[in-house]
Amino acid sequence: MTISSVKKDLLDHLGDIVKIKYSLGRNKYEEYEAKIKELYDYVFLLDTKFGTKSFSYIDVITKTIKIDY
Repeated sequence: MTISSVKKDLLDHLGDIVKIKYSLGRNKYEEYEAKIKELYDYVFLLDTKFGTKSFSYIDVITKTIKIDY
């Protein structure tokens, strides 16, 4: 998995509602539904009911977050 492959996957689902599982460490997770809002060179934005959150593509590669399309 590379940054460009993660970007391509996210671009294919731009504007879609996805499920996010975010690892907080020590077997603690945050789970929520979000809409993929915008893609930038190093980060992408998600709209949640809690507001806008940003993540880097590296977070997906290192499995800090898991995205279910």
